Amino acid sequence: MIEARDTAAVAAQLGREPRGVRRVASRCPCGLPAVIETAPRLPDGTPFPTLFYLTCPKAASAIGTLEGGGVMRDMQDRLAADPSLSAGYTAAHEDYLRRRGAAAREDGVEPLPEGTQSAGGMPERVKCLHALVAHELAVPGINPFGREALDALPEWWRSGPCVAVDPDDAEPEVDR
Repeated sequence: MIEARDTAAVAAQLGREPRGVRRVASRCPCGLPAVIETAPRLPDGTPFPTLFYLTCPKAASAIGTLEGGGVMRDMQDRLAADPSLSAGYTAAHEDYLRRRGAAAREDGVEPLPEGTQSAGGMPERVKCLHALVAHELAVPGINPFGREALDALPEWWRSGPCVAVDPDDAEPEVDR
């Protein structure tokens, strides 16, 4: 269950109404949602494989800067060379699939088909740090590359919340 204030904050963060929100999975140190957990299927039945969705635009921007610096190439190289790291990343992938399947069962909807991707390229590629960081924020200690990326980020929240939410205001202000 998600409160109206959080729904308003997420809508302001995304610039649109969020779809299929189940709950806030992680909060920014400023108190606003940073990651939401979404339903494996949208209300119309459309598959939605992204279980953990990063909503904070300041965090997303910082991650984009990190991605632009080429860190994913190094991660991919280490994934191929380090069996222990590969095992941890595979465990993160399996955790993601397990949680997504549990969410489908809790919602009373058909789970996504076997073989549907998890997120961020898991378990064989490092494709999207936004998804990997969202997973790590939602389930601390599970995603080795999400943790690395999170540790490399600046404290994006220090300058204040990314949006100003007044429960009576239909148009929250966005500070990007």
